[in-house]
Amino acid sequence: MKEYKVFAINPGSTSTKIAMFVGDNEVFSKNVSHDAEELKKFAEINDQIPYRKKMILDAVAEAGQTLEGVDAFVGRGGGLVNCAGGTYPVNDKLYEHAHAGFTVKHPAMLGAQFARAFAEQYGGQAFIVNPPDVDEFIDVARVTGLKGVYRESRIHALNQKEIGIRYAKTLGKKYEEMNLIICHIGGGISVTAHRRGKMIDSNDIAQGDGPMAPTRCGALPVKDVVKMCFSGKFTERQMYDKITKTGGLVDHLGTSDARDVCKMIDEGSQYAKLIYDAMIYQIAKQAGAMAAALEGEVDGIILTGGISYDKYVDEELTRKLKFIAPVTVMAGEFEMEALAAGAIRVLSGEEEPKTYTGVPCWQGFDFDK
Repeated sequence: MKEYKVFAINPGSTSTKIAMFVGDNEVFSKNVSHDAEELKKFAEINDQIPYRKKMILDAVAEAGQTLEGVDAFVGRGGGLVNCAGGTYPVNDKLYEHAHAGFTVKHPAMLGAQFARAFAEQYGGQAFIVNPPDVDEFIDVARVTGLKGVYRESRIHALNQKEIGIRYAKTLGKKYEEMNLIICHIGGGISVTAHRRGKMIDSNDIAQGDGPMAPTRCGALPVKDVVKMCFSGKFTERQMYDKITKTGGLVDHLGTSDARDVCKMIDEGSQYAKLIYDAMIYQIAKQAGAMAAALEGEVDGIILTGGISYDKYVDEELTRKLKFIAPVTVMAGEFEMEALAAGAIRVLSGEEEPKTYTGVPCWQGFDFDK
């Protein structure tokens, strides 16, 4: 079987992660840092492309690597309409939406653009894999207590799907044959019900839903939030920031680093222990809710993300959740591996590529129109 050569590109706010794979083997990787002051000089995110591209190519050359002979360039997706999970060739419509930042303005929208640019320059194909826009929720999971306010899938789709695929392989099964609860525990926390290869329910990490996280507030008593909004003490921007940037551990303890929190606990801070335990408790509660979404038919619970390196978190969650299903720890993030693996599955014929149409897979309920 041919070992495909794949170059993965994952643009973030102040860096671009790159990695070269030959088959399953990573032969080179680097987190290319970008100076924050330099980035401020660019009026639009797309204006950063020449600057980032040069730094990417310089890093590849410094490592003694070449982009010649690459079979596929695969970028992190972003800025697209909601779509089903899978691997998507970068067609004209996908490129157009990524370039426009059709649904969100974030450096992730550069991933598809870099993949296509490199493919045109060096040959090979251009893909994205399980972008943040993946939405596979069942209808009943979308409904809230207010008409017109619906829950949408904003979760760690790339890592969640890859973990599901990897876990299934360890059991000699396919991801599409299993029911799983996957807990991504990092700067954001998403706890997701995977039913036969589809992420049918989760918490929205961008909207103030589910467990609190290092920088995110999680679900809150809504009346108290309304009072804050009209208190005159906070601007609209400050309130939005509390949802995704300055909430959670940051608001309570002044840090988003779980290692700092553990140090506070070791030094005797009872408040730090209460907050950390509360976050763990909320993760477990969310996982319990996902077990109900799967009607109790759960083959396994997997803990992943950076904070799952913390043995205390793993032990506490295992103690709380083992009555549902076996709990497995797959610590860290596998985003670069996930990008490469998605491209290889399509190149090898193991998986059919999806076609990006530009039409959202969910456009609201007909009775609202």
